[in-house]
Amino acid sequence: MKTIYIKLIMLSSLIFAFMACSSDGEVRDLGVTPVKTLYEPTDGRTLVLQSSASAMLYFEWEPSRAEDSGAVLYEVAFDKADGNFSNPVAIIASDNNGGSNHATITHKQLNQIAALAGIESAAQGTLKWTVYASKGINPVKAEQERTLTVTRLAGFANIPDQLFITGIATEGGVDLSKAIKMKKINEGEFEIYTKLTEGQSFHFVNSSTGEPIVYSLNGEKIVEGGSSTVTKTGIYKYYLDFNIGSFTTKEVTKVNLYLCWSQRKIELPYKGFGVWELTNYTITGLTGNDNNDDRYKFRMESSAGETEWRSPANDSKPSGNEAYYYMVEKDNVQQWTDGQIWKSPSTTGWSDKTYDLMFSLNSERAYTHNLIIKE
Repeated sequence: MKTIYIKLIMLSSLIFAFMACSSDGEVRDLGVTPVKTLYEPTDGRTLVLQSSASAMLYFEWEPSRAEDSGAVLYEVAFDKADGNFSNPVAIIASDNNGGSNHATITHKQLNQIAALAGIESAAQGTLKWTVYASKGINPVKAEQERTLTVTRLAGFANIPDQLFITGIATEGGVDLSKAIKMKKINEGEFEIYTKLTEGQSFHFVNSSTGEPIVYSLNGEKIVEGGSSTVTKTGIYKYYLDFNIGSFTTKEVTKVNLYLCWSQRKIELPYKGFGVWELTNYTITGLTGNDNNDDRYKFRMESSAGETEWRSPANDSKPSGNEAYYYMVEKDNVQQWTDGQIWKSPSTTGWSDKTYDLMFSLNSERAYTHNLIIKE
């Protein structure tokens, strides 16, 4: 079984090797005493692992002594509950590059270790751990061993750093080099707005080159391998969270420009690759406040209901800064949303002008839009 091994830095090894030699080149004693007592965590500790990057478990033990009275290096070793540490599933250097008699190990690392020990996703299982002390060679096992019972994260032990969608059903087709990169929202969380073709297969991969890991959707879960399909050709949003191994999806049926005062909706056709676009469109028939109030935003209709796309924080005319046009999705659909709208660049109202409108949820760029007055 593959072992996780975090190596001690080369500099430390060279220093200890140098210190171990006398001036005439003889090797001095490199012996250390075994660690006698493990302090933390307590034997039989039960732990439900958390996906937060800040979730950690503290390990501590009694210091070892070196024959030359010098510094000692430590490693924490993990094995299956019935293992004897002859082939540990994981070895991790203690804090301070192995120089401290304690180690801070993240829950995500423990999740990976548990997976290597054969504990299934979201299942509970027991690990055995101990400590090895050394001067860089000939590690000596501690006199004690302890157990740690963990409940694994529901998601994946090894979370992809990037994710793509590919397959005959997708806009990029089966050519892996044309796989569409998904937007990374947080660690292990990805989303995309894209068109999929009914009855054709698609899947997700962690790379657009080589032999990537393949993922698909099964029930409400993300699984490794396989492929997925949709029952209707349409524009879909997919959100995948590898931390908990689940996903959500919705079919986007319409995107409208929404003029706040008149409440007029102007539909934008889907162009492709997460972009909706309407060109050479002339607005007519608006008068009074309907015409002159320049506030606008967007409304999206989907299988999950209607949402709005609004400015993160804005209530002014365009400034020339591209960030002015950035947008975020909101669930509270209402006519007036002060501070979360945009304003037309025109000073003479909406009516009798021709526009190019672009609404972009392309996953490789910031979510944004553009409104160009042509006449």
